[in-house]
Amino acid sequence: MKKRKTIIKFLLKFFITYFLLLSIYSIYLQKTQDRTVFSCAPITKMVANHTAKLAQLFGYESRTVQHEGELSMKFYVDDLYAARIVEGCNAVSVIILFLTFIIAFSGSLKATIVFGTAGVLIIYVVNLFRILLLSFLMHNFPEYTYFLHNLFFPAVIYGTTFILWIIWVNKFSYIKKSNA
Repeated sequence: MKKRKTIIKFLLKFFITYFLLLSIYSIYLQKTQDRTVFSCAPITKMVANHTAKLAQLFGYESRTVQHEGELSMKFYVDDLYAARIVEGCNAVSVIILFLTFIIAFSGSLKATIVFGTAGVLIIYVVNLFRILLLSFLMHNFPEYTYFLHNLFFPAVIYGTTFILWIIWVNKFSYIKKSNA
C-alpha cells in the first residue's frame, strides 16, 4: 500500500509540475515570438548568440541573424551558413523535463534548488556544445545529417539529463533515503 501511495504521489507531482512548467513556457512563447515578422523568442536568440560566442572562443568568426522567412536564427561560421537554430534547439523542453523529474522525486528544498540550478546550467552548456558540434559536423559531413541531428545529438542531450537524474535519485532524493 505504501508503494502505491508513493507511485501515485510521484505521478501527481510529475504531471502537475510538467503541465505547469509547460504551460508557462507556452505562454512565454506566445508572448515573445512573432510569426508576422519572424522574430524568435529571446531564449532561442540567447542560445544562438551563446553558441556563436562559443565558436568565437575556439577561434572561429561566427554570428547569428534572425531568419527572414521562419522562426529560426541563422548561424554563420566563417561567413558560411552552418545551421538554423529553432525553438526546439534551445533545450527548454529538456530542462522542463529535468526539473519535473527532480521535483517529482522529492529531495530537500535546498538540494532541489542547488541541484536544479546546477543541472539546468549543465544541460544549457552541453546544449551549446551540441549545437556547435552538430553545425560543424553537418556542414563537413552532410551525408550524416540525419544520424547526427535525429539520433546522435539527441542522445547526447537526453543522456546528460538521464545521468543527472541518476545522480539525483541516488544522492539527493528522499526515495534513496527511505530505501537506505
